[in-house]
Amino acid sequence: MEPLRIVAIGGGTGLSTLLHGLKQFAPQEADITAVVTVTDDGGSSGRLRRDFDVLPPGDIRNCMVALSEDEALLSKLFQYRFSEGRGLKGHSFGNLFLTAMTNLTGDFAKAVRDSSEILASRGRIYPSTSTNVILEAELDNGAIVSGETRISKSKRGIRRLRIVPSTCRPLPETLGAIEAADLITFGPGSLFTSVIPNLLVNGIPRAIQKSRALKAYFVNLMWQPGETIGFSAPDHVAAIHKHAGSNFLDVVVVNTTPIRAVQRRKYAAQQVKPVENDNAKLEAMGVEVAGADLLAGGAVVRHDSGRVAEIAMDLARRGRARRLAA
Repeated sequence: MEPLRIVAIGGGTGLSTLLHGLKQFAPQEADITAVVTVTDDGGSSGRLRRDFDVLPPGDIRNCMVALSEDEALLSKLFQYRFSEGRGLKGHSFGNLFLTAMTNLTGDFAKAVRDSSEILASRGRIYPSTSTNVILEAELDNGAIVSGETRISKSKRGIRRLRIVPSTCRPLPETLGAIEAADLITFGPGSLFTSVIPNLLVNGIPRAIQKSRALKAYFVNLMWQPGETIGFSAPDHVAAIHKHAGSNFLDVVVVNTTPIRAVQRRKYAAQQVKPVENDNAKLEAMGVEVAGADLLAGGAVVRHDSGRVAEIAMDLARRGRARRLAA
């Protein structure tokens, strides 16, 4: 059989975690496409975006490294961050490299393709749009906040997101990958600044809805300050469907392992708690609940990359069977 076609949509460390696990199955068993949000305006990415009018490279860089065949010296070089130097401090080498490649080629998407070849990435990586967009949020008090960094620091609940300009379009390659996919995944990752922004790009929600792929959402393990304080798994699903304009999710993957006390203490100061699954409410929303031990070891609460990848592969097999039966 030809490799299972998986399209992973998101951004931040959550998407990189999934891609790192999936890499072990590529290219023989899995054909991987990552669709990555481009709304970051903070840190090194934000500075390069303002100085050179390029798309933010940080999330793309992390995905490239996660999919790279050799995570030794070359990948470490791309992740290297300058700790000093006027103008250099805080920048990562990979961000600077992608910016230089964009200026050389005149096209960010081509710069990503060429850089991925250098890293021998076991998959394709596409920005969700080639347009330089700004993320805006309407808060629950009616206020409008502009910029991903300001949104993620907001103390108010987020009522709705939008991107400016609203006419932005995805790459044709992205739409083609979605149409041909056996599985489309969302998350794990920041709900409002990593997952949903991809669904605000014209054409992506409709392509997802039309695709015969199985669609699965990997729920975050913990609340996120400034974004999802108090959110349950059904709240995550409702927000995704609201912004996409359709109820397209088939499966919601949730963690069933209790967060350890030592891990809870690390988050107590910010009043951050584990996301409540509420399986009955999820099923009432028409989605299948897939529960598993997703928790990685260590003091920081993170998804286990190998486990989420195994679940993704199982779902992709189901998606392939569904496509063949259609």
